[in-house]
Amino acid sequence: MARPLTNLLKKDAVWSWTSEAQQAFEAIKSSLQSAPILALPDEERPFSVVCDASDFAIGCALLQVDAEGRERVVSFQSRQLKAAEKNYPVHDKELLAMKYALVKFRVHLLGQKPFVIYTDHASLRTATSSPHLSQRMARWLSFFAEYNFTVEYKPGKQNVLADALSRRPDYELAHLAYLESPLYELIREAYADDDDLAGLVEALSAPNKVVELTARQRSRLHRYSVVEGL
Repeated sequence: MARPLTNLLKKDAVWSWTSEAQQAFEAIKSSLQSAPILALPDEERPFSVVCDASDFAIGCALLQVDAEGRERVVSFQSRQLKAAEKNYPVHDKELLAMKYALVKFRVHLLGQKPFVIYTDHASLRTATSSPHLSQRMARWLSFFAEYNFTVEYKPGKQNVLADALSRRPDYELAHLAYLESPLYELIREAYADDDDLAGLVEALSAPNKVVELTARQRSRLHRYSVVEGL
């Protein structure tokens, strides 16, 4: 959706407000006025994730079955691939989409009960046990080890959510839906009570302040960032 506009922001781009840019601008305004209905996450229920990759984008969605047995979307996420990422082989692009999903949904998935990641790339089911790993894949698998999940194959025709986010040529997610909930404040309070996380939050919130961290905390610090105390 926002692609004609984001292309204008690229380095050395020739600024030309075309009909495509105007259509994208109008579509974004319309989307902001009619946000999708997202479900409020229930931390007592298991989550599932769908993810997919294309030649130019990756997309994912966080899902949860509600009390009435309906599968609801908690969050959509997508982004364009960087120049170097576009050169990745298909397998690595799909693995990148999985990593992107875990980063975006980390607050809901890390430390959670086991969850399932659905992908339309069957080989990802055995990626964690492959004896032949590139350095990039080895780094990603080290990151995946923090999570308790299994990978299940879902054909592209059934994986429509993530497939649409990654493959629609004129689409880049450009709106956010916010839900009022005490959950985030409870998470901030829990951080303060956690000896391990409290130090990480303090170090990330005030990078110029000297904070004593353990060796384990220092080794993990680069994986985190703090936004509004989370």
